[in-house]
Amino acid sequence: MAEQYVAAVDQGTNSTRCILFDRRGRLVSVAQREHRQYFPKPGWVEHDAAEIWRNVTRVVPAAVRQIGADPGQIVAIGITNQRETSLLWDRRTGQPIGHAVVWQDTRTDRLITELAGDQGADRFQDLCGLPLTTYFSAPRLRWMLDHTPGLRARAERGEVLFGTMESWLIWNFTRGADGTGGLHVTDVTNASRTMLMNIETLEWDDQLLAAFDVPAAVLPEIRPSSGVFGTATTVLPGVRIGAALGDQQAALFGQTCFSPGEAKCTYGTGSFLLLNTGKEIVRSTHGMLTTVAYQIGDQPAAYALEGSMAVTGSLVQWFRDGLGLIHTAAEIETLARTVEDNGGAYIVPAFSGLFAPHWRSEARGVIAGLTSYITKGHLARAVLEATGFQTLEVVDAMNADSGIALKALKVDGGMTANNLLMQFLADLLDVRVVRPMVTETVSLGAAYAAGLAVGYWPDLEGLRSNWHRAGQWLPNMDPERRATEYANWQAAVQRTFGWIRPEQ
Repeated sequence: MAEQYVAAVDQGTNSTRCILFDRRGRLVSVAQREHRQYFPKPGWVEHDAAEIWRNVTRVVPAAVRQIGADPGQIVAIGITNQRETSLLWDRRTGQPIGHAVVWQDTRTDRLITELAGDQGADRFQDLCGLPLTTYFSAPRLRWMLDHTPGLRARAERGEVLFGTMESWLIWNFTRGADGTGGLHVTDVTNASRTMLMNIETLEWDDQLLAAFDVPAAVLPEIRPSSGVFGTATTVLPGVRIGAALGDQQAALFGQTCFSPGEAKCTYGTGSFLLLNTGKEIVRSTHGMLTTVAYQIGDQPAAYALEGSMAVTGSLVQWFRDGLGLIHTAAEIETLARTVEDNGGAYIVPAFSGLFAPHWRSEARGVIAGLTSYITKGHLARAVLEATGFQTLEVVDAMNADSGIALKALKVDGGMTANNLLMQFLADLLDVRVVRPMVTETVSLGAAYAAGLAVGYWPDLEGLRSNWHRAGQWLPNMDPERRATEYANWQAAVQRTFGWIRPEQ
């Protein structure tokens, strides 16, 4: 019998990939295409959703062809996506209405201030688990409805559909030959990032819809993360779509963090640390997000605390492309190793404000501690160390919220190839840092969830047996130095606050 595979479609911030996994959770093929980034105004970030779908139609067949497989050997499709990126499209024609507004976009900063009013950023946190910030989808949807003439009336008549990227992909995978009639669905993890879903009932909340002035007619149906959503009619016709998860929840699943207290951090464009809290909804008082980790079929949902860092890998990209101090991202480790320390320089990359645990939309980036002693090697160190310090802020807040001190951190994503950074993380956090054999854990998690839905994998324990360690870093920093460096970082963070004033 021919080998069977699960296809994971990973729709990310910079590119879309299709990765095929076998029964042992091994990556057997990958195809990838980047899409264009649009920056029409300062703070605005957009994507062309039509371009992204065209890329899906190319990378999926390419991944199948790469290993000489037949489409009939694909047993399920799992979808994972950049979260919070929001779009609207025409129900009849299937055409996007304008560009998708990306999770990094800050155009809603004034709206956030207006919505917070006297009640502050925590106004809706009890209902949805999230603070008011430009990061989430509901303010973007409100902005789009308010700033496109005639769009609100069309939305109220049900002529317009809203979704994050997994909804857009599923709708396109399942639409009919005439280009209409696709399934309009989302999953609990992506819905939990909109500020419109009640974190307890896992349903759209009337109070939140009213507060954001969003018509219910535009919203997709909420489904479990792992379960058959429908059957593809195009690209891989006849193959079941078995899962949809936001990318960071998919990484938690791919790292097999199925038990309360297990945590992972994905280091990519931004970085995201999730701690599984099981069936318990932990309300953060230290700047963490309460989010849905995953839901398997009709089982109760698992929850997580999340710390989101907006700028980590993208800081390396800025160092490369914006400053021109390196030619490739990998060169930053070599440059950083030309010096023993950061020379007293600290970079706080608040390019789009500060995310967890501060949630300061008005903050902007700083380089602190500059002297004539500082070289580009010191700046390279400071770039890498910024990711470490941001992670420590999140871990400290998460430990305080959960009451459980982190014992180890599973890591994944492109930045984990940087050994200097991984050692710095272990030193700062004072815990073991572990990297798995398969570092593409976002795609692997989507594949695992889809495979579970169709019986390709029998249970969670079977998935755990596929996890193998590839690298480990142990802490080796003097506690006094750790405390001093962290205090310096926190002083630098304070200098980012209040940079953008309301009248601007």
